[in-house]
Amino acid sequence: MTAALAPISLAELDAAASLQTRIDRKYLVPTRALPALLDALDPGVRALEIDGERVFAYESVYFDTPALTSYLGAARRRRRRFKVRTRTYVDSEQCWVEVKTRGPRGATVKTRLPHEATGRTELDDPAIRFTTGVLDGLLDGPMAPTLVSTYDRVTLHVPATGPGPDSRTTIDTALSWTDADTGRERVLVGLAVIETKTGSTPSSTDRLLWRQGHRPVRISKYGTGMAVLHPDLPSTPWRRVIDRHVG
Repeated sequence: MTAALAPISLAELDAAASLQTRIDRKYLVPTRALPALLDALDPGVRALEIDGERVFAYESVYFDTPALTSYLGAARRRRRRFKVRTRTYVDSEQCWVEVKTRGPRGATVKTRLPHEATGRTELDDPAIRFTTGVLDGLLDGPMAPTLVSTYDRVTLHVPATGPGPDSRTTIDTALSWTDADTGRERVLVGLAVIETKTGSTPSSTDRLLWRQGHRPVRISKYGTGMAVLHPDLPSTPWRRVIDRHVG
């Protein structure tokens, strides 16, 4: 899918566009439209390549309190909302516990700590201390796994075309959601989730997507997945995407 793009190593990508604080824009694009999109990318765009591979398997395990504080914070658009997950890079067996919070002007702030991949479905003592410290009083109970998402990801380095930093674009396919308690599963069929991770200025990928008729949508791997698997939960932010694309 990205054979025509020049490669970039992980070290180069992290140095050029680490973007732990960023503006995220998400798009749902039919997988059949991806070849034309990739062909039209800025010539300077490069694809992350590790050991000759460019498509990598990811697994995220999301954690929440018994009252679903994380989910409901997003569903009700609370200012101090957050997500807690373990993120496992399946091919390399590297794992992190990650906390995502809201920064100024809607920016996403991600902080993370190394975690044992074999224990990715639980938060050990260091992970609990880390999570509690980052969230600073937001938790109203112990956290347990609620949702597992898996997908394949291509990551692109997108050079800046004006003031501001370089950015990243990720293309996720074969997205599936699994309920951590019941094992019930739903799959997003025929669609890729494209996410641009930029500074305040939209990237050349954003502008290309707009020219091709794609507009940002509200989709959250955690929020949307929970709403699909638990239709009794409030789901206003993701209802349009669910009704139109997931069903």
